[in-house]
Amino acid sequence: MEHIMKRMDRKLLALGFAVYLYILIKIILFKYAPVEIAFLLSQLHSVMEHPEIIENGLAYANFTPFFSIHQNLDHLSNTHDFVNLFGNIALFVPLGIFTRLSAKGGLFTALVLSLGISFSLEGSQLLLSMGSFDVDDLILNVLGGLIGYAICLVVPQPAAAFQKKS
Repeated sequence: MEHIMKRMDRKLLALGFAVYLYILIKIILFKYAPVEIAFLLSQLHSVMEHPEIIENGLAYANFTPFFSIHQNLDHLSNTHDFVNLFGNIALFVPLGIFTRLSAKGGLFTALVLSLGISFSLEGSQLLLSMGSFDVDDLILNVLGGLIGYAICLVVPQPAAAFQKKS
């Protein structure tokens, strides 16, 4: 019976992770628009026909670490800056939690996954002309993933709370 429960827990965790990735893609790439594959293909087709779109995106990208973080911190009373700063952290906290709960990943795994997924999404924004690349988003996203992982180290996991005590 315990084996079946563990398998169900893993399936629920995988389902939760898939839903989380969908929400992450929706928020970062599509913002408030509906998720449409046809739109993605159209964007990709446009970029392939007009590669200067990527050059233009690179011109507006931020490759200077802490530049936009510093700007956001200076204007925290501005809703956009507040959401940009703390939203980029909050979006990746669940990734750190999923990494820890999967029992297959340590702190380094949380760091690499956060960086890899964040870089993929930032690169997609640039490639699909659906936003701008910002190195500070990578920094904040990784910080969020590490915070999520750390939360799991501090807060007892539900399974541990229900184990029989000898």
